[in-house]
Amino acid sequence: MKFTHLLGIGAVALSAVACTTNPITGRSSLQIANNSEILTMSSQEYRTTLSKSKIISGTADAKKIVSVGSRIKSAAERYYQSIGRSADLANYSWEFNLIQSNELNAWCMPGGKVAVYTGILPVTKNDNGLAVVMGHEVSHALAGHGNERISQAMVAQYGGSILGGTISNSQWAGIFEKVYPIGSQVALLKYGRNQESEADQMGLYLMSMAGYDPREAIPFWNRMEGASSGARQPEFLSTHPNPESRISDINKNLPKALEYYKAAGGKI
Repeated sequence: MKFTHLLGIGAVALSAVACTTNPITGRSSLQIANNSEILTMSSQEYRTTLSKSKIISGTADAKKIVSVGSRIKSAAERYYQSIGRSADLANYSWEFNLIQSNELNAWCMPGGKVAVYTGILPVTKNDNGLAVVMGHEVSHALAGHGNERISQAMVAQYGGSILGGTISNSQWAGIFEKVYPIGSQVALLKYGRNQESEADQMGLYLMSMAGYDPREAIPFWNRMEGASSGARQPEFLSTHPNPESRISDINKNLPKALEYYKAAGGKI
């Protein structure tokens, strides 16, 4: 069995045929991998991860994960519908699970498969803090960052010399696992800093659209940085922008976020 992928004939040609524009941030990226295959692999990996983890259900915290996640999901769906791009989310099958782990971590796989670790909850503190985290992680999926990273790996491996080539299951699986090293207990940390910055911006807007106060983003990220003081940096922050740049960018994006927040019924 072979998977067929669109491979490149050079950066210019690739950009012409496979450039995707984020409808919320306006950033363009190269996404040449097959989304259907990505969603299939993501669902499989998510099920495998859940089967090996202790899932917390029925508690106040578990219900909060579902509640906040559902509001962000609904906000995203409303926005995409408003701009005529509902089809972008047509194959999403959303799930929100709380995993027992001391790691300060959370992630969202392509297709809306979300996991939040109990270790990050003392840092989120409240629904607004949790919305910062979940909005950020959901944004990775909505922005196609997985496809972008896989595409980068494909071009690097194949040299951008083939258009419409095929690769084997094992080759495809190897590329996927480089981007999503689930089995290592360090989930979904292979994003670049440009993608992390975009997820910050997009997540800020999404949480605002969902009615969560975007002004809580700065206190949350400050708490995350504080959590790493004198210890190994949390994996959640491993490829993220430096704190000064992050806070500067959040302040730059806050006015627009507050417009979304006000439109959602938030008090300014």
